[in-house]
Parts: sequence; C-alpha cells; structure tokens
Amino acid sequence: MSKVILIPIVAVIFILIDLYVFQAVKIAVQNFSPLAKNITYGIYWGFTAITILGFFLYHFTDPDFFSRIARQFMLVLVFMNYLSKGIAMIVLILGDLYRLGEWVVYQIKDQFSSSNSSIEGKKITRSEFIAKSAIVAGGLPLAAMSFGIISGAHDYRIRRKSIVIPNLPKAWHGVKVAQISDIHSGSFWNKVAVEGGVDMLMAEKPDMIFFTGDLVNNEADEVEGYISIFSKLKADLGVFSTLGNHDYGDYKNWSSEKAKAQNLADVKEAHKIMGWDLLLDENRILKVDNEPLAILGVENWGAGRFAKYGDISKAYAGTEDFPAKILLSHDPSHWDAQIRKDYKDIDLMLAGHTHGFQFGIEVPGFKWSPSQYVYKQWAGLYEEGNQKLYVNRGYGYLGYPGRIGMPPEITILELRQG
Repeated sequence: MSKVILIPIVAVIFILIDLYVFQAVKIAVQNFSPLAKNITYGIYWGFTAITILGFFLYHFTDPDFFSRIARQFMLVLVFMNYLSKGIAMIVLILGDLYRLGEWVVYQIKDQFSSSNSSIEGKKITRSEFIAKSAIVAGGLPLAAMSFGIISGAHDYRIRRKSIVIPNLPKAWHGVKVAQISDIHSGSFWNKVAVEGGVDMLMAEKPDMIFFTGDLVNNEADEVEGYISIFSKLKADLGVFSTLGNHDYGDYKNWSSEKAKAQNLADVKEAHKIMGWDLLLDENRILKVDNEPLAILGVENWGAGRFAKYGDISKAYAGTEDFPAKILLSHDPSHWDAQIRKDYKDIDLMLAGHTHGFQFGIEVPGFKWSPSQYVYKQWAGLYEEGNQKLYVNRGYGYLGYPGRIGMPPEITILELRQG
C-alpha cells in the first residue's frame, strides 16, 4: 500500500481515537462553566490538530524542508499524544465492557422478573468516575514524557565509583577516569545544556577521558555544530574513544556504498578534529612514573543483532605482558560473549549502548528499567571474579528526546590497587 493511501488511513484512525476519548472529556468537564468547557475542548482539539498536521508534514514534505530536530519532534508529538490516548482508551473500553455486562444482566433479570415494574431498556451510562480515571491514566504518561523532555533530557548526573584492579601498578593508584557514552549528537535540541554537561565533566579534572561510542545517530554532519563543545574535553593522559553501532550509518538508506563509506570516514575525522584518540581494534600503552597500563579499544561488537565490526584479538595483540588492561567496547554484551571467556586478564571493560532505556526507576536498594529484559548488564558496575564491567547510561538520547527516571550520566571512576 502506497504512502499516499496509508498515511490518510492512519490519520483517520487517529481521529477516531480522538473522538472516542473526547466523549470521556465531555463527561469529566460536564460540571465546568461554559467558558472552562470551551477552553478544555479547544486545548484538546488544538493539540490533536497540531499532531495530525505534524504527522502529514513529516511524511509529505521534503526531509530537508524542516530541520532534523523539528522532524524528530513531529514524530515524538504523535507518539506522546496517541500513547496517552491509547492508555485512556483501555480504561474506557474496560468501563464500556463492564457497562455491557451490566446491561446483559439487567436484560436477563427482566426476562425472568415477575414484577410489574419492568426494568427493560434500562440505560447504563458511562460514569464520571470511569471518564476521569481514563483521563488521569492517559494524562500521567503525557505529563511524564513532557517533563522528561523539558527537565530530564539534560539533567546530567555524575556517578562515582572506585574500581579495584588487583594488578594495578602503584603509580596508577588514585588515577581519575571520566567516561561518557552515546552522545547521539543528531538528537540534541539544547546546545547550552550540552555544553553545561561538558563543563561539569571538566570541573572534575579527570586524568583520562573515555568515550564509548555512538557520536551520531546516522550522519557525520550531525556533530558539526558540537565539535567546538566536545573539543573542550581534555585530560593529561589523553582522551580515548571508540565507535558504536550508530556511527557506521547502518540505519540510513544511502545513495551508494561509497557515500556510506565517506560518512564513516567523516565520523572518524570528527574524533580526530576534537582531539580524541579513536581506537579501532588498537591499543595504547600509557605510563605514569614509567609504570604501564594498556588501553584497548574495539570497533562495535556485541552478542545481539547489531553488526559486528570489532576484532578483540587485534586490539589485544601486544598487551599480553602488561599487568593491567582497560577495554573500551560499546556494547556490554561483548563482556560475557568474549571478554570473560577468552580474555580473563582484561581487568575493566567500559561500555554504553543501552541508555538505560532512557526510562526507569533508581532508588537506594532498587534499580529497574525495561532495558534489563534485553541486556543482562545494562547500567552501572558489574563484577565477575577479578573482572569488572561498567555500563554508562549515556550522555544523549535517541528517538524520544528526553529521559524519565534515567538521567544522562557522566561517570567518574577512581582506579585503586587491590
């Protein structure tokens, strides 16, 4: 079915959902003043009109007509609106099924009743309670998602951990490492806030900085407006980076393989311009007071459905005799799949990729996110024997331009001797 036919059909379905939920709105505000009712109706249908208009503009205008961010928000608005109304619909449908059941019971009773006062045709009305419950049920996710965009998207949090490495050379004890991951520069909509996060990181005065992949969503030009900001990341022992699954441009239809290859070359060049040492299945041997530590970096490799580009054997080669090793690898599933099995002397792996699903609950003693049903290791520190994995929750966001209960993370790790 062509887009010209499919999109209007989807829009009609959206409007039918709006009409169904609107009946609950009318019941919920039935005791309001006429002015308050009209304002409520205007807000409801105005929001619907803007959503439908954005839906059509997204699909029927040239992709270059609106900015990347404007197009992102068009889709997000549709998602937020109809997810919320879909939840409201579930409550209303359950209420209507209950009403239907009541009506059937009344009809059965009426057939067998010997009373002269027949209840045949008794009307079962939708209650104000059900209508208001539906509106609240639908309004909560809408409010939460709105707050997640306005407040959560750039609410950078510093998370601190001490990392004990048994074979860590004495001179490295107390060295401070900063990690960020999953910048996804093509999704940013608040450059001032992004720069504020970089300033927060630099205020920590780290000795080393690591970036564990996904600089862009798809295209190298997404980062152009942010190169000056991320170039501010400096550390005495260096800034090291690797690639994530999005950096390869696999999720875009390119005009040719040559164009895709050039895009990847441009992504790599951006790392260089920012002064980041991009590790592509390579390693670097750093020294403090002439005592060495190996930093390894692999291209994207994970146990799941994403393309496997990395080769840990190449990154590892030449580091066999060094006492301590840190690996940068974007996908945390790499840890169980290869590192713990075959490279038991890699002391610490740093990853990202999961974003903590950009949604979850984290309170003392309890941590939950839908991400945990996809990834065994999805956020924070994990330990098996003497090996450790730290999964950064991400600096940016993808798709939904916000975060709910899973704020963007700047990780500060202090290396310590065992």
